[in-house]
Amino acid sequence: MFSIPSFVAPTKRILLIAVVVGIIAGIGSLLFFEGLKWGTAFFMGYLQHYAYPQEGQTVAEISQWSGPQSLTLLIPILCFGSLLTGILVTRFAPEAEGHGTDAAIKAFHGEGKIRRRIPLLKALTAILTISTGGSAGREGPSAQISAGFGSMVAELLNLTPSERRIALTTGIGAGIGTIFKAPLGGAILAAEVLYTRDFESEAIVPAFLASIIGYSIFGLFEGYSPIFILTSQWWTVSQIPMFILLGILCAGFGHLYIFTFYGARDTFSDFFKRHNLPAFLKPVSGAILLGLIVIILAKISPDGEMLGLASMGSSYGYTQLMFYSMVPLSVLILLPFMKIIATSLTLGSGGSGGVFAPGLTIGAAIGGALGTILHLVNPVYVPIESVPVFVVVGMISLFGAVANAPIAVLIMVVEMVGSITILVPAMAAVAVSNLLTGENTIFRQQVQTKAQSGAHRGEFDRETLEGIAVKDAMSPASKVITLSPDDSVCLVRKYMAETDHTGYPVLEDSRLVGIITNHDLRNSLISEELSQMIRDVMTTHLHVVTPESTLEDALVAMVTYSINHLPVVESKSSDHLVGFLTRTDILKTYSRSSHSCNILTVVDQNVSS
Repeated sequence: MFSIPSFVAPTKRILLIAVVVGIIAGIGSLLFFEGLKWGTAFFMGYLQHYAYPQEGQTVAEISQWSGPQSLTLLIPILCFGSLLTGILVTRFAPEAEGHGTDAAIKAFHGEGKIRRRIPLLKALTAILTISTGGSAGREGPSAQISAGFGSMVAELLNLTPSERRIALTTGIGAGIGTIFKAPLGGAILAAEVLYTRDFESEAIVPAFLASIIGYSIFGLFEGYSPIFILTSQWWTVSQIPMFILLGILCAGFGHLYIFTFYGARDTFSDFFKRHNLPAFLKPVSGAILLGLIVIILAKISPDGEMLGLASMGSSYGYTQLMFYSMVPLSVLILLPFMKIIATSLTLGSGGSGGVFAPGLTIGAAIGGALGTILHLVNPVYVPIESVPVFVVVGMISLFGAVANAPIAVLIMVVEMVGSITILVPAMAAVAVSNLLTGENTIFRQQVQTKAQSGAHRGEFDRETLEGIAVKDAMSPASKVITLSPDDSVCLVRKYMAETDHTGYPVLEDSRLVGIITNHDLRNSLISEELSQMIRDVMTTHLHVVTPESTLEDALVAMVTYSINHLPVVESKSSDHLVGFLTRTDILKTYSRSSHSCNILTVVDQNVSS
């Protein structure tokens, strides 16, 4: 096993990690993308003679698309892909089931490790699912594959737990940014997608570097042009209310997407457990249902056939058709519902793939439908050139909301269509949809903030901390050194040197009015300290706890606000100091409690024996 020498500076270690992960992510994403292309060409093109539309085609090229000559092979092909996926997942890699982004997020908040077999198995199962017609995207697999490579790099280089998680997060950003040719958005997504209300800032710089390296390698073979072609487009400020309306619609469909997706997953799981059916057949059941629905729709009308086909695979070709206004209004109106159903059947039953591409298609169809209706009602207010803008904004506002990653998705889609001019309407729509969606998320492994993440909690066990009250760990007020606002800053430095404490509560007339820490002193000017009073530099916006609070509450506050000290006050009087709590106090009390629990466990085992 290799290792980075300890004398190498932390910054250089992180840069080295980013370079290695970026190279591997670029090569891995390229191989995965080529596998998808070959698989789709074989199953859809060769076996079904399906001239499917593709993203990035010109109007002349994409207008030559045509459906399968016969749909008789549809169900057998879907079943073949889902059966092999089910066998591989249940026998070798349960983590490869569903959308891989969630598995990568879970690994980050957990031990920061992904098993070595996962990248290869995730690639195989995703290729089988998507190329045979399952409704899924390639971003989730790319994220999990590259995160898996990041985990392998961390293991080979014998990295610290913190560096290992950075390598894993960097892999997520590099994988997604590379396969979508959106390096900036992918890097930001890696930091944003881990939380519902927080940001992993330490991952930004290495993710930037890794993502651009991966993108450069990928582009050497696949080109550097954006994924989609966006031709004539036009919007005006007077249309902003309509884009806000689009954001509201996307929020509603976002809730429906999440509810249906996880409802289907629970239904399939409960049904197979209740009837004691083989788990590897679960994806097959979803594939059969999807195939039957598509065949029935095709029998109804040509628009029905287009609706069914547009709900299969990644659907990016049909999104490209929406940019050219080549999709009938009836299909645009029904496609959001059908794509939600198709994705829920594919991934909810245990197929392998991402939820990003389906989310973009759902949003694109909502935007296309609204734009087309507005154009038909008032072609002067919404000319035909505005419809593609509604399509793009719909993509951003739906998935940016359900992923709780509005900034990253906004940038990614702008990179994917190669147009920065739609930023303003997109920002308005995604802001509204994100607010209305709240913390309801398609990624269930996201946590609210760093305080809830195992990556930032150290070795603390939540259940243990929840069982200990602050009053059992704090230093009582009688033993706490307190200062006055009129004391000099020099006195604080004197106390810090003599006691090794780095923070003190500040009282005025026996009332808590502030706290002064080494952080406050760092923000003051050394040259002015002789004349400075504590009131000039102390923190007056206080975060406090009560004696009845738990250590879990205290630790969450410390991690959330990046502080190491908490004044303890009476619940009925927030300025009456009764104690002082530090991270060291929490650690000591936790250690004593854990030791006591271990002794009791041993005693119980001896008594039982």
